[in-house]
Amino acid sequence: MENWENYRLVLALHRAGTIRGAANALNINHATVSRRLAQMNSQSHLPLFEKVTGGYQATELGLTLVAAGEKIEMITVISDRRSRAISANLSGTIRVSMGEPIAQYLLQDELMSFAKNHPKIELSIETSIGLVDLDRSEADIVIRATASPPDHLVGRRLFPFYLCNYCSREYLANTPYEERQWLKYSKSSTAKDWIKHSSHPDAPIALHSDDLIFLLKAAKAGQGMIRTACYMADPVSDLVRLPLAETHEAQDLWILTHPDLRRTKRIQHLMSYLATALEDKRALIQGVI
Repeated sequence: MENWENYRLVLALHRAGTIRGAANALNINHATVSRRLAQMNSQSHLPLFEKVTGGYQATELGLTLVAAGEKIEMITVISDRRSRAISANLSGTIRVSMGEPIAQYLLQDELMSFAKNHPKIELSIETSIGLVDLDRSEADIVIRATASPPDHLVGRRLFPFYLCNYCSREYLANTPYEERQWLKYSKSSTAKDWIKHSSHPDAPIALHSDDLIFLLKAAKAGQGMIRTACYMADPVSDLVRLPLAETHEAQDLWILTHPDLRRTKRIQHLMSYLATALEDKRALIQGVI
Protein backbone atom coordinates (compact mmCIF):
# COMPACT_ATOMS: atom_id res chain seq x y z
CA MET A 1 0.00 0.00 0.00
CA GLU A 2 1.21 3.49 -0.82
CA ASN A 3 -1.51 5.40 1.01
CA TRP A 4 -0.70 6.18 4.68
CA GLU A 5 -4.42 6.52 5.41
CA ASN A 6 -4.87 2.86 4.49
CA TYR A 7 -2.14 1.91 6.93
CA ARG A 8 -3.89 3.98 9.60
CA LEU A 9 -7.08 2.06 8.95
CA VAL A 10 -5.29 -1.29 9.19
CA LEU A 11 -3.69 -0.24 12.48
CA ALA A 12 -6.98 1.06 13.89
CA LEU A 13 -8.88 -2.12 13.00
CA HIS A 14 -6.10 -4.33 14.35
CA ARG A 15 -6.04 -2.43 17.65
CA ALA A 16 -9.79 -2.04 18.08
CA GLY A 17 -10.82 -5.40 16.69
CA THR A 18 -14.14 -4.03 15.41
CA ILE A 19 -15.30 -1.85 12.53
CA ARG A 20 -17.02 0.55 14.89
CA GLY A 21 -13.98 0.76 17.18
CA ALA A 22 -11.72 1.54 14.22
CA ALA A 23 -14.18 4.17 13.00
CA ASN A 24 -14.18 5.85 16.42
CA ALA A 25 -10.38 5.84 16.51
CA LEU A 26 -10.19 7.42 13.06
CA ASN A 27 -13.16 9.74 13.64
CA ILE A 28 -14.95 8.53 10.51
CA ASN A 29 -18.19 6.68 9.78
CA HIS A 30 -18.14 2.90 10.29
CA ALA A 31 -19.59 2.46 6.77
CA THR A 32 -16.51 4.24 5.43
CA VAL A 33 -14.25 1.77 7.24
CA SER A 34 -16.18 -1.16 5.76
CA ARG A 35 -16.01 0.29 2.26
CA ARG A 36 -12.29 1.07 2.41
CA LEU A 37 -11.52 -2.36 3.86
CA ALA A 38 -13.40 -3.99 1.00
CA GLN A 39 -11.42 -1.91 -1.48
CA MET A 40 -8.09 -2.89 0.10
CA ASN A 41 -9.07 -6.56 0.12
CA SER A 42 -9.92 -6.30 -3.58
CA GLN A 43 -6.65 -4.56 -4.45
CA SER A 44 -4.53 -7.07 -2.56
CA HIS A 45 -6.51 -10.06 -3.94
CA LEU A 46 -6.36 -11.56 -0.45
CA PRO A 47 -8.28 -10.61 2.72
CA LEU A 48 -6.44 -8.44 5.22
CA PHE A 49 -8.83 -9.32 8.06
CA GLU A 50 -11.15 -12.18 8.76
CA LYS A 51 -14.33 -12.16 10.81
CA VAL A 52 -14.05 -13.84 14.20
CA THR A 53 -16.32 -13.96 17.21
CA GLY A 54 -16.80 -10.40 18.38
CA GLY A 55 -15.02 -8.64 15.54
CA TYR A 56 -12.11 -8.86 13.12
CA GLN A 57 -8.67 -10.46 13.24
CA ALA A 58 -5.75 -9.70 10.94
CA THR A 59 -4.71 -12.41 8.49
CA GLU A 60 -1.07 -13.22 7.80
CA LEU A 61 -1.04 -10.57 5.07
CA GLY A 62 -2.83 -8.16 7.38
CA LEU A 63 -0.22 -8.66 10.11
CA THR A 64 2.51 -7.83 7.60
CA LEU A 65 0.79 -4.53 6.85
CA VAL A 66 0.25 -3.89 10.57
CA ALA A 67 3.99 -4.26 11.18
CA ALA A 68 4.79 -1.92 8.28
CA GLY A 69 2.18 0.56 9.49
CA GLU A 70 3.64 0.61 12.99
CA LYS A 71 7.08 1.48 11.59
CA ILE A 72 5.64 4.28 9.47
CA GLU A 73 3.59 5.52 12.42
CA MET A 74 6.64 5.66 14.68
CA ILE A 75 8.68 7.52 12.06
CA THR A 76 5.84 10.05 11.73
CA VAL A 77 5.54 10.45 15.50
CA ILE A 78 9.29 10.97 15.96
CA SER A 79 9.43 13.47 13.10
CA ASP A 80 6.50 15.43 14.49
CA ARG A 81 7.90 15.45 18.04
CA ARG A 82 11.34 16.63 16.92
CA SER A 83 9.87 19.36 14.74
CA ARG A 84 7.88 20.62 17.73
CA ALA A 85 11.01 20.54 19.87
CA ILE A 86 12.86 22.97 17.60
CA SER A 87 10.95 26.06 18.76
CA ALA A 88 13.13 28.31 20.91
CA ASN A 89 10.26 30.55 22.00
CA LEU A 90 7.69 30.33 24.75
CA SER A 91 4.96 29.53 22.25
CA GLY A 92 3.12 26.55 20.89
CA THR A 93 1.00 23.74 22.30
CA ILE A 94 1.89 21.70 25.38
CA ARG A 95 -0.10 18.56 26.12
CA VAL A 96 0.01 17.66 29.81
CA SER A 97 -1.28 14.37 31.21
CA MET A 98 -2.03 13.93 34.91
CA GLY A 99 -4.46 12.16 37.19
CA GLU A 100 -7.77 13.96 37.62
CA PRO A 101 -7.27 14.37 41.40
CA ILE A 102 -3.93 16.12 40.82
CA ALA A 103 -5.51 18.39 38.23
CA GLN A 104 -8.53 19.28 40.37
CA TYR A 105 -7.11 19.35 43.88
CA LEU A 106 -3.53 20.52 43.39
CA LEU A 107 -2.93 22.34 40.12
CA GLN A 108 -6.17 23.80 38.76
CA ASP A 109 -5.47 27.38 39.81
CA GLU A 110 -1.80 27.12 38.90
CA LEU A 111 -2.56 25.83 35.40
CA MET A 112 -5.05 28.62 34.79
CA SER A 113 -2.51 31.17 36.02
CA PHE A 114 0.16 29.77 33.70
CA ALA A 115 -2.22 29.93 30.74
CA LYS A 116 -3.13 33.53 31.57
CA ASN A 117 0.50 34.62 31.88
CA HIS A 118 1.62 32.80 28.71
CA PRO A 119 -0.97 33.63 26.04
CA LYS A 120 1.24 32.24 23.26
CA ILE A 121 1.28 28.79 24.86
CA GLU A 122 -1.80 26.65 24.41
CA LEU A 123 -2.22 24.15 27.25
CA SER A 124 -4.05 20.90 26.63
CA ILE A 125 -4.75 19.07 29.89
CA GLU A 126 -5.68 15.40 29.70
CA THR A 127 -6.58 13.43 32.82
CA SER A 128 -5.95 9.72 33.16
CA ILE A 129 -4.55 7.29 35.69
CA GLY A 130 -2.32 5.25 33.39
CA LEU A 131 1.11 6.43 32.27
CA VAL A 132 0.54 7.59 28.71
CA ASP A 133 2.99 6.65 25.98
CA LEU A 134 5.35 9.58 25.47
CA ASP A 135 7.17 7.64 22.75
CA ARG A 136 3.97 7.87 20.71
CA SER A 137 3.55 11.54 21.62
CA GLU A 138 0.33 10.92 23.53
CA ALA A 139 1.49 13.82 25.74
CA ASP A 140 4.46 16.17 26.09
CA ILE A 141 4.58 16.20 29.90
CA VAL A 142 3.18 13.73 32.40
CA ILE A 143 2.71 14.10 36.14
CA ARG A 144 2.29 10.73 37.81
CA ALA A 145 2.61 8.97 41.12
CA THR A 146 4.63 5.85 40.33
CA ALA A 147 7.30 3.62 41.81
CA SER A 148 9.01 2.91 38.51
CA PRO A 149 8.62 5.30 35.58
CA PRO A 150 10.12 4.24 32.23
CA ASP A 151 13.90 4.55 32.48
CA HIS A 152 14.40 6.51 29.26
CA LEU A 153 12.08 9.37 30.19
CA VAL A 154 13.61 12.50 31.71
CA GLY A 155 12.37 14.82 34.40
CA ARG A 156 12.21 15.12 38.15
CA ARG A 157 11.25 12.91 41.03
CA LEU A 158 9.64 15.14 43.62
CA PHE A 159 8.48 13.43 46.81
CA PRO A 160 5.84 10.87 47.86
CA PHE A 161 2.23 11.72 48.55
CA TYR A 162 0.56 10.36 51.68
CA LEU A 163 -2.69 8.53 52.42
CA CYS A 164 -4.94 8.45 55.46
CA ASN A 165 -8.39 7.14 56.48
CA TYR A 166 -11.36 9.52 56.57
CA CYS A 167 -15.10 9.82 57.06
CA SER A 168 -17.52 12.68 57.57
CA ARG A 169 -17.91 14.31 60.98
CA GLU A 170 -21.57 13.33 61.07
CA TYR A 171 -20.80 9.73 60.12
CA LEU A 172 -18.23 9.42 62.89
CA ALA A 173 -20.58 10.96 65.46
CA ASN A 174 -23.81 9.20 64.53
CA THR A 175 -22.92 5.82 63.01
CA PRO A 176 -22.29 3.07 65.58
CA TYR A 177 -18.89 1.44 65.30
CA GLU A 178 -20.32 -1.94 64.30
CA GLU A 179 -22.37 -0.36 61.47
CA ARG A 180 -19.55 1.48 59.79
CA GLN A 181 -18.41 0.42 56.32
CA TRP A 182 -15.61 1.06 53.86
CA LEU A 183 -15.82 2.64 50.42
CA LYS A 184 -12.90 1.14 48.55
CA TYR A 185 -10.86 2.30 45.59
CA SER A 186 -11.16 -0.69 43.26
CA LYS A 187 -7.67 -0.36 41.78
CA SER A 188 -5.95 -0.69 45.12
CA SER A 189 -4.19 -4.04 45.49
CA THR A 190 -3.45 -3.67 49.21
CA ALA A 191 -6.92 -3.14 50.70
CA LYS A 192 -6.80 -6.18 52.97
CA ASP A 193 -3.53 -5.05 54.54
CA TRP A 194 -4.50 -1.49 55.35
CA ILE A 195 -8.01 -2.42 56.47
CA LYS A 196 -6.55 -5.11 58.72
CA HIS A 197 -4.31 -2.54 60.39
CA SER A 198 -6.91 0.23 60.54
CA SER A 199 -9.16 1.19 63.44
CA HIS A 200 -11.99 -0.73 61.72
CA PRO A 201 -10.42 -4.05 60.65
CA ASP A 202 -13.73 -5.93 60.56
CA ALA A 203 -15.85 -3.30 58.81
CA PRO A 204 -17.24 -4.57 55.49
CA ILE A 205 -16.48 -3.08 52.10
CA ALA A 206 -19.85 -1.73 50.96
CA LEU A 207 -18.82 -0.31 47.61
CA HIS A 208 -15.96 -0.42 45.12
CA SER A 209 -15.17 2.32 42.59
CA ASP A 210 -12.31 3.29 40.29
CA ASP A 211 -13.26 6.96 40.68
CA LEU A 212 -11.40 8.61 43.57
CA ILE A 213 -13.43 11.79 43.39
CA PHE A 214 -16.70 9.84 43.52
CA LEU A 215 -15.48 8.06 46.66
CA LEU A 216 -14.46 11.35 48.27
CA LYS A 217 -17.89 12.82 47.63
CA ALA A 218 -19.58 9.68 48.93
CA ALA A 219 -17.59 9.89 52.16
CA LYS A 220 -18.37 13.59 52.47
CA ALA A 221 -22.07 12.71 52.13
CA GLY A 222 -21.76 10.36 55.10
CA GLN A 223 -21.94 7.09 53.20
CA GLY A 224 -18.85 5.40 54.60
CA MET A 225 -15.14 5.48 55.35
CA ILE A 226 -12.40 5.89 52.75
CA ARG A 227 -8.65 5.72 52.41
CA THR A 228 -7.49 8.51 50.16
CA ALA A 229 -4.80 11.09 49.49
CA CYS A 230 -4.36 13.65 52.25
CA TYR A 231 -4.28 16.49 49.71
CA MET A 232 -7.81 15.55 48.62
CA ALA A 233 -9.44 15.04 52.02
CA ASP A 234 -7.69 17.33 54.51
CA PRO A 235 -9.00 20.59 52.95
CA VAL A 236 -12.61 19.30 53.06
CA SER A 237 -14.15 20.70 56.23
CA ASP A 238 -16.83 17.99 56.43
CA LEU A 239 -14.21 15.20 56.53
CA VAL A 240 -12.11 14.11 59.48
CA ARG A 241 -9.42 11.51 59.93
CA LEU A 242 -10.57 8.38 61.69
CA PRO A 243 -9.51 8.09 65.33
CA LEU A 244 -5.94 6.82 65.67
CA ALA A 245 -5.47 6.93 61.89
CA GLU A 246 -1.89 7.54 60.79
CA THR A 247 -0.68 8.84 57.46
CA HIS A 248 1.13 6.38 55.21
CA GLU A 249 3.62 7.08 52.47
CA ALA A 250 2.46 6.14 48.98
CA GLN A 251 4.29 6.53 45.66
CA ASP A 252 6.63 9.29 44.51
CA LEU A 253 5.35 12.09 42.31
CA TRP A 254 7.22 12.52 39.03
CA ILE A 255 7.22 15.16 36.29
CA LEU A 256 8.45 13.58 33.06
CA THR A 257 8.92 14.32 29.38
CA HIS A 258 10.48 12.63 26.37
CA PRO A 259 14.24 13.10 25.81
CA ASP A 260 13.54 14.77 22.45
CA LEU A 261 11.67 17.55 24.27
CA ARG A 262 13.95 18.06 27.27
CA ARG A 263 15.60 21.21 25.81
CA THR A 264 12.45 22.74 24.38
CA LYS A 265 12.06 26.06 26.13
CA ARG A 266 8.32 25.97 26.71
CA ILE A 267 8.53 22.38 28.04
CA GLN A 268 11.39 23.27 30.40
CA HIS A 269 9.53 26.34 31.61
CA LEU A 270 6.27 24.54 32.37
CA MET A 271 7.99 21.58 34.04
CA SER A 272 9.89 23.93 36.33
CA TYR A 273 6.70 25.87 37.08
CA LEU A 274 4.74 22.72 37.94
CA ALA A 275 7.54 21.34 40.12
CA THR A 276 7.60 24.59 42.09
CA ALA A 277 3.81 24.60 42.42
CA LEU A 278 3.82 21.08 43.85
CA GLU A 279 6.79 21.79 46.12
CA ASP A 280 4.88 24.76 47.55
CA LYS A 281 2.10 22.33 48.51
CA ARG A 282 4.38 19.66 49.93
CA ALA A 283 2.96 19.86 53.45
CA LEU A 284 -0.58 19.38 52.13
CA ILE A 285 0.48 16.51 49.86
CA GLN A 286 2.28 14.77 52.71
CA GLY A 287 -0.57 15.22 55.17
CA VAL A 288 1.16 17.57 57.58
CA ILE A 289 -1.56 19.27 59.63
